[in-house]
Amino acid sequence: MKQTIALAAIALGMMPAEAKDRPSVAPKNMQAITSGLAGYTDNVLFGDVWLRPELTPRDRSLVTLSALVATGKSAQLAGHLNRGLVNGLKPTEIAGMVTQPAFYTGWPNAVSALNIVEQVFSDRKIDPATWRLTASQSSKLPNQEPRQADEPGIARVSPKFAELSDQVLYKDLWQRPDLAPRDRSLVTIAATAANGDVNELAYQVQRGLANGLKRAEIAEAFIHLAFYAGWPKATAALRLADGIFHQEELASPETDKREDVH
Repeated sequence: MKQTIALAAIALGMMPAEAKDRPSVAPKNMQAITSGLAGYTDNVLFGDVWLRPELTPRDRSLVTLSALVATGKSAQLAGHLNRGLVNGLKPTEIAGMVTQPAFYTGWPNAVSALNIVEQVFSDRKIDPATWRLTASQSSKLPNQEPRQADEPGIARVSPKFAELSDQVLYKDLWQRPDLAPRDRSLVTIAATAANGDVNELAYQVQRGLANGLKRAEIAEAFIHLAFYAGWPKATAALRLADGIFHQEELASPETDKREDVH
């Protein structure tokens, strides 16, 4: 009830005293044209969601950037790249974050992001040598179990596609050390959820759990994505995650019960 009243107050431009004391992060044109959207931006998105402890600021930046790259929203990238660097993302991790969605949402989205990344790095005087993996750094990560092209029909129709999936996607991209396995899963989950690819997302949620993501972190990533990819995609992702978490509980009754995802 209190949350409903608070949201209604925001929509009407009635902000609590503490909110009025915070500097607005909403763009000036948003404040001038859509005061309701400016209120939601300041008091819900950045005044609440970005501050929730279920994901670190660094992880929230990783989720946001992955969604923006995956959906081709390059105009929003510069601000969030700067925020991500302040929040602790390394240049090499940002490079890995751009590369990963190229395979899951298409090369054009990743290529379109590169000019923005290059400009932000240049403005911040980040040496390219610090964000490009060298040959000595590019060895594969240990103890990773690559997924195989597990649908026989794909190999029958296109042996080359099956070969690329096995050798390039699963045995090379997923083994690169520019992102830790947990972070690579978080990037892929954010990218596929933002694009509404629920069939692929089901596998990626399971892999994310295996790579060390917690249920609460996955659920929180979908809450965060509601603001960057839309409520319908976040709702679909949360429904899917609930089914996966429930099946895991049924399969492993001795493990801890469902984590608190609220």
